[in-house]
Amino acid sequence: MDVTVIVPTRNERGNVAEMVRQLGDALAGRRAEILFVDDSEDGTTAEIERVAQDAPLPVRFIHRAAGHRAGGLGGAVVAGMKAAAADACVVMDGDLQHPPALVPALVDRHARGDADVVVASRYIGGGDSTGLGTTLRFGVSRAATLLTKAMFPLRLHGTSDPMTGFFLVDRSRVDLEALRPSGFKILLELLVRGDLRAAEVPMRFHQRVEGESKASLRQGITFLVHLARLRFGKMSLFALIGATGAVANIAIVWLLTALGMGYIWAAIIAAEATIIGNFLLAERFVFADMRGRAAGLTRRFLASFTFNNAEAAIRIPVLALMVESWQISSVLATAITLALAFVGRFVFHSLVVYAPRKQREPGTETAGQRIIRMIDEEAMRPGEL
Repeated sequence: MDVTVIVPTRNERGNVAEMVRQLGDALAGRRAEILFVDDSEDGTTAEIERVAQDAPLPVRFIHRAAGHRAGGLGGAVVAGMKAAAADACVVMDGDLQHPPALVPALVDRHARGDADVVVASRYIGGGDSTGLGTTLRFGVSRAATLLTKAMFPLRLHGTSDPMTGFFLVDRSRVDLEALRPSGFKILLELLVRGDLRAAEVPMRFHQRVEGESKASLRQGITFLVHLARLRFGKMSLFALIGATGAVANIAIVWLLTALGMGYIWAAIIAAEATIIGNFLLAERFVFADMRGRAAGLTRRFLASFTFNNAEAAIRIPVLALMVESWQISSVLATAITLALAFVGRFVFHSLVVYAPRKQREPGTETAGQRIIRMIDEEAMRPGEL
């Protein structure tokens, strides 16, 4: 086989026949197989057996009985990758929200030889995420993507949709035994634990046809726990520095107000002191591994200083509102607003301040070189008296 399409299913009996038909049309003329990894209780395996009898492609299935479904959907994908007949494994959901017609594009992009993972992205040009349905689901999806990219800015640099469940992965480039899947987001696990070259193709995410979405609050909590497990170190250290800065901020506000200074001026002085202190600590202990690929120290400091002051310019009026209108103590109001600002600071620093610099093509000019050249050309241009 040149490609194995792995389809993890849970109570998707109504989608099996259409899934197989569309994959058969899409992969006609290719050496391909379909491998269902089924965790269902609704007779999905019986439907797979029925459809497989006259399917246009070889169809196999693995049924994981209750009590043997470790890792959830991610565990099902790993089980499928271990049993696949081909190293090129396409992973997609069984609810037809991932368009089977896009599978050949993933295979052809992988065939170029410069990518170990090819991601079907909703968030690049030509992609579409309207199949998520509600504005709330879209917002949750984008927020989760931004948080994830902020926590792994190097590993996920250049990957716009690390949360998608539709992708091709070269099994020969993955240490399957090192994976510890948990919940839905197996692609994130692959990208974070391995040193894989990634490419993307745009995907139009379709509306669900049959069955019900498996997304739930429990799955959301599972994702957050798994995310913390994968990237506990960097964010926790940033939080520790932020907490230290918050304590220092509160102490400065308390000291200055105790000395008779107004709480607004005290908050401003405390903010500036802790902004600089937090930057120096984060530079040394949190983002040290990213400094070599990021902008220079001056630019990093100015970006951090500007953002934190803009955040403070918003936070301090809110603090004043809490004190004046809600009668909350200035110390408590400072603590609350600092806690709310933490996530925004972490995301900004990971995605912007320490973002890898874009590599210039040989022979291209920097902005400064272009300006100097234009000035020189204008100065030397023949003129008229």
